[in-house]
Amino acid sequence: MNKSMYKIFLFLTGLVFCIQISTILSAERPNIIVILADDMGYTDIGCYGGEIDTPNLDKLAAGGLRFTQFYNTGRCCPTRASLLSGLYPHQADVGHMMSEISGAYLGNLAKDCVTIAEALKPAGYSTYLSGKWHVTRHVNPKNESEIYNWPLQRGFDRFYGTIHGAGSFFDPNSLTRGNRHISPQADPEYKPETYYYTDAISDNARRYIKEHDKDEPFFMYVAYTAAHWPLHAFPEDIAKYEGKYDDGYAPIRVARYKRAMELGVIGGNSKMSPQFGDWEAQPDKEWESACMEVYAAMVDRLDQGIGKIVSTLEDERMLENTLILYMQDNGGCQEPYGRKINGPRVERGERFSPMSPTELQYDMTPKKSRDGYATRRGHVMPGPADTEIGYGENWANVSNTPFRMYKHFVHEGGISTPLIVHWPKGISAKNELRHTPSHLIDVMATCVEVSGGKYPKTYNGNAIQPMEGKSLVRVFENKEIERDYLFWEHEGNRAIREGDWKLVAKGRHGQDDVKWELYDLSKDRSELNDLSESHPEKKANLIALWTEQAKRTEVLPWPNKKK
Repeated sequence: MNKSMYKIFLFLTGLVFCIQISTILSAERPNIIVILADDMGYTDIGCYGGEIDTPNLDKLAAGGLRFTQFYNTGRCCPTRASLLSGLYPHQADVGHMMSEISGAYLGNLAKDCVTIAEALKPAGYSTYLSGKWHVTRHVNPKNESEIYNWPLQRGFDRFYGTIHGAGSFFDPNSLTRGNRHISPQADPEYKPETYYYTDAISDNARRYIKEHDKDEPFFMYVAYTAAHWPLHAFPEDIAKYEGKYDDGYAPIRVARYKRAMELGVIGGNSKMSPQFGDWEAQPDKEWESACMEVYAAMVDRLDQGIGKIVSTLEDERMLENTLILYMQDNGGCQEPYGRKINGPRVERGERFSPMSPTELQYDMTPKKSRDGYATRRGHVMPGPADTEIGYGENWANVSNTPFRMYKHFVHEGGISTPLIVHWPKGISAKNELRHTPSHLIDVMATCVEVSGGKYPKTYNGNAIQPMEGKSLVRVFENKEIERDYLFWEHEGNRAIREGDWKLVAKGRHGQDDVKWELYDLSKDRSELNDLSESHPEKKANLIALWTEQAKRTEVLPWPNKKK
């Protein structure tokens, strides 16, 4: 062998070695899938006590871990900003909703934070998003300069989903592939027999898995809009729950409470909160039960989609080394959204001209279905594409069994979510519970640790805020993590948890004279016994701590505060 050939031989040998090492490292690092459901209560799914059929989530839980004290921020877009960034939502500039106010209330993901996708790409991860974005106020951009906070501009390689936060499941507004709005009927890359957004999210996630280069790991964010209003579902899914809720609210709550106690996802410190709503006083019980039937059908379809994603991982021989995290963005939603009980039922009316296949949907509440029927709201039987209502406060109280309050509030009913963790190669425990209080700010730190990546100090020329969360890897191993407190604020509703003590108040932006409540969650997770008067020193200390953290995380000063 001459000298030139020897050099080529050494180069090729080194190249093969590098490829082998790269493959080994990639194989050791897990794929990561974060699944976020929308507007669902703590006991809606089967493995947390619910009667809704969720065999795929139940199977993931049986093969992994369930957290019993995991928290979100209580509302859609702040939760997404916090989850994606590992910061409290105000630090990510989404302290309110998707409207521009001032300071930390800009409705646009901050430049001095990074998304999980941006943090993991330098570690060699491919990054995918299928579903709801909802962390920018630029939903319908006037020009390309306004898409700087869209998924592809925030670290994702591929994106299919909606930029906005809610809309029809049969014709979602702001539907986007990559950087381009599309119509569900004119998408050359996805042509189902009947379009339904939950299925579309699942199917595009599966496509990303199938087309992924298996020589490198991937991070995928699957952000469903189910079971957010409007109540839209397929007839065959609704039929599974016909008559299930005909006896009203109380029997379902009692059954959920009993089952959740048996499963251990609530304990003796979680007493049943008061029942909201009088079933016997409902003037149209058939309609009222139908609302919950359709809601259950939406959750059922969500679970079916998750099952298909898991099956695709199995088919691609990727399930063993994929870390799956399932959670929900806030508690059950009390917002009536178009419901009106009084008066006759609103039946299908006149049909107008259908929408063309290429016509885009810009309205959160469409004026008509794509086949031309005017949208019906009020006292309307839910399910079809031309209806737009929610399931209301009474059923939200059932979804949040056994806790108080709902979405938007930061009592336990608004911020408590299941967390299911499944990772066969990385977690030996099966069907175990984890009771460590934790928060979706911890997802970033967890992803960074398991990926072997590094959280950046600077990105795109911006100094990046440090992570707020703690990695949950120690909790996976049934070890404790050190944490001083957890913190919440949304539209004036505020709370702080230090150990087992929780200080919480309902309020509004700019209001300082709120009534603070104090609870010992080790004895009263359902927040029924206010200890604020009997423990004034603890209350004062926690108010001071909340105020300190509110200033640090830019909750204060309040936006638009009245002088």
